[in-house]
Amino acid sequence: MPTKRLVPIALFAASALALSGCAATAGGATDAADGDLRVVATTTQVADFTRNVIGDTDRVTLTQLIQPNQSAHSYDPSAADLAGLGAADVLIVNGAGLEEWLDDAISASGFDGITIDSDEGITISDDAAAEDGHEHAEDDDHEHGDGHEHAEDEHSHAGGNPHIWTSVPNAEEMVHTIAHGLADASADNAAAFEANAEAYEGKLAALDDWIHTNIDAVPANERLLVSNHDAFGYFTTEYGITYVGSIIPSFDDNAEPSAAAIDDLVAAIKATGVKAVFSEASISAKAADAIASEAGVTVYSGDDALYGDSLGPAGSDGESYISSQLHNVSLILESWGVTPSAVPADLQ
Repeated sequence: MPTKRLVPIALFAASALALSGCAATAGGATDAADGDLRVVATTTQVADFTRNVIGDTDRVTLTQLIQPNQSAHSYDPSAADLAGLGAADVLIVNGAGLEEWLDDAISASGFDGITIDSDEGITISDDAAAEDGHEHAEDDDHEHGDGHEHAEDEHSHAGGNPHIWTSVPNAEEMVHTIAHGLADASADNAAAFEANAEAYEGKLAALDDWIHTNIDAVPANERLLVSNHDAFGYFTTEYGITYVGSIIPSFDDNAEPSAAAIDDLVAAIKATGVKAVFSEASISAKAADAIASEAGVTVYSGDDALYGDSLGPAGSDGESYISSQLHNVSLILESWGVTPSAVPADLQ
């Protein structure tokens, strides 16, 4: 896996100290009032889950580090990001080894608050199709929202697939964990957090039902998927889809396919009857276009790309977790020649 580019830690630390007292939000830096609970969320998905848990609760500020259509694998924290992290009371992470840059960022920023790992209780697959998991190590470096401690080396990939949110039941579990951790961190807001989480989990359950209803109606041998990289293993396992292959045969979207891997994928597409190749919104569509052309199938890219590693900007189909799932599933069904059923009103 390629080495991540990081600004020297000394510069990070100096910048964070200079900007201490400000909490950076998704739209820029803003001053948080004294007594506010300052929360930092790493990924677009985790930030969206957190936003739904917080709701319109007063006196909570949320900083989202990774921005729309930005890969979590290649993310490089800015000085403002580190300032926000250093000032935070709570840090909410995806976990499962996704944020490989996190330990350096924590060290540089001086963050010493509560860390909520949203992968708690979720079985981490060793590869795109595996269903066996690994135990999460616990040590004494950073405090969990549930009172446990967690080891710094927990943030390495360790061979596991970190894209846990692609399964909606996993997303429900992540929301539950986030709500529980925030309630522990702020007793005054605990009831609101729990009520907001319960309402949002109801929407996620409706989303899961809609996905299952539509995909279950498609013959199993026609449920085939090819995407940019191995980001959809939990999704395909949950919904009974055969994952034929990926253009980038890695959990990391910075990796590059070999010529032999491309030839093998084209052969698999032709052999299985795959009808389409999907690009992803945060990855260049160049390789997907080339492989689809060589295999003689449709390519879904641009506005029709899947939202995998990142959600999209405001106004796009991927602006929220729920809208991104509706977008992805609708296009996958379309590629199979199926028109999806009407979306429930509370999900629109």
